[in-house]
Amino acid sequence: MASVVFDGARSIRGMVPDLDLHCRRVIHSARAFGLKPMLSAGEIQALCVEGVRQLPHDIDLYIRPAFHREEGFVSPDPDSARFTLALLESPMPEGKGLSVCLSSFRRPARDMAPTDAKAACLYPNSARTLGEARVKGFDNAVMKDPNGNLAELATANIWIVKDGTAITPVDNGTFLAGITRFRVRELLHANGVPVVERVVTWDEVLEADEVFSTGNYGKVVPVVRVEDRHLQPGPVTRSARDLYMDYAKGFSLF
Repeated sequence: MASVVFDGARSIRGMVPDLDLHCRRVIHSARAFGLKPMLSAGEIQALCVEGVRQLPHDIDLYIRPAFHREEGFVSPDPDSARFTLALLESPMPEGKGLSVCLSSFRRPARDMAPTDAKAACLYPNSARTLGEARVKGFDNAVMKDPNGNLAELATANIWIVKDGTAITPVDNGTFLAGITRFRVRELLHANGVPVVERVVTWDEVLEADEVFSTGNYGKVVPVVRVEDRHLQPGPVTRSARDLYMDYAKGFSLF
């Protein structure tokens, strides 16, 4: 009954950046759903590391720890929580860039859906957003929040760059402010790039010098087309990607 919560981490050829944060977040998501996790974040992390080490060292993996409930009608029985860990071979995107359009669908407000958890029940909205975008010939779509301001892409957080400043929508509770978003923010700031979190409008995306996304699946991916406007990966986008991949090297298991 829509009780699945999960998280997504990455092993990039044996590098597992911020795995601890992803394991903590799945615990938070489970508790937000009224589930009682039978494992700690540290125990989940140890299982993830064990799984990665048993697989070939030269492949990219998607790491998905998840909880669901088995008992309780609509409202879950907290003690019936079950844990699943999946490690899937999933090559990193080539980094050619995304094309995006504006979606007719919006992210829900925090009083409309469990937006404080990474929950499977939120993903049908992303699925129909992606379906709409692909019918139009785009890879992904920009979603607004209930107030008409920018939220994120269907599957990742969004950034724009204007006059050398990296700008991303402020966390207003309608979307998950991702772990990769947090890490890129810290890395850019530490390397002298001005970073601002604030309300962002769709018009600002159309007028941006650069646009890129951050998320676990692709980490940092340039946006090379917004509607009918073509863009090139700019210096801030390239810096964000290079800084992140250098950071990831510090988390090699081999």
